[in-house]
Amino acid sequence: MLNNVNITYSPIHEIIVHEVINMSLDDLLRERVTPSGTIPIYWCNGILFTFSSLPMVRKVLDDYLEGRIHWGEVHFTPMKQYSPNLELKDEHYSGKVEIRVIDTSNSPIHQEFSKWLKKNIKF
Repeated sequence: MLNNVNITYSPIHEIIVHEVINMSLDDLLRERVTPSGTIPIYWCNGILFTFSSLPMVRKVLDDYLEGRIHWGEVHFTPMKQYSPNLELKDEHYSGKVEIRVIDTSNSPIHQEFSKWLKKNIKF
C-alpha cells in the first residue's frame, strides 16, 4: 500500500547568464559535433542556442535549490523558422553531418530567455 506523497512544484525563477556569444550558424553547429556523435541544439522563438551549466559546487547547488540556475556560456544565432534537423557541410567531416534541433518553445525558461536575449543583446 502506498503512503500519501506530497508533491511540491518549485520552478526556476532566475537564470544567471555569465557570458553570451553570438556565433555563425556553422560555428554553432560545429560545436555540437563530438567524436562519438552529435549533440542536439535548442530552438526557441527565433533563437538557435546552446548553453553550458556550471559544475554543481556547493554555491551553485544552493542557488539551484532556491530556484536560480547558472548558465556559464550561451552560444546563439538567430534562426526565424524551426527545423527539426540542420545540416553541417564542413571539409573536416566526410559528407554532411546532421544536427538534431529540439523545439523548446513550450519551456517557460527558454521563452523568457529568448525574450531577454532579443531585448538585451545586439544581433
